[in-house]
Amino acid sequence: MKTKLYILLFSAVMISSCERPSKKTQETINAGGEAVGKSATEFVEGVPEGIDKTLEAKLKMSPSLKDKGITTGKYEITDNPLGGKNNLLTLYLIFERDFKEIVYVQVFDKNGLETGRAKLQVKGNKGDAEYFDFIFGKRVEIEAKSLILVE
Repeated sequence: MKTKLYILLFSAVMISSCERPSKKTQETINAGGEAVGKSATEFVEGVPEGIDKTLEAKLKMSPSLKDKGITTGKYEITDNPLGGKNNLLTLYLIFERDFKEIVYVQVFDKNGLETGRAKLQVKGNKGDAEYFDFIFGKRVEIEAKSLILVE
């Protein structure tokens, strides 16, 4: 009878002692998994931002337009609803002086080759700012790392 009691007591001690490391191990695994999850999330969130900065087109305003009091704000390249891919440039123009002229835009690919041109009659009064859509032909695609020259 004593032997059975000792075996039962020994088994209870072993079971309870095995459970403690198991809980500690599980807590450690959970904490490690949480840290990995946070790092992975930060990495995944940072990838698109890095891609955007690496692949974005560069916009350059001509000195003559700057001298006429025109500056740019945000710009966006999208698909033209009438056809084509990445061939619609929406450009925010800020007018420091009255302005009424045709504005020309040229696009060059990453190798410096011209890929398209567009023009638009632009009018703005001193102190105004507005979005303007420059529509390129259906075959023109403003690619990653393109140079957009506004004249």
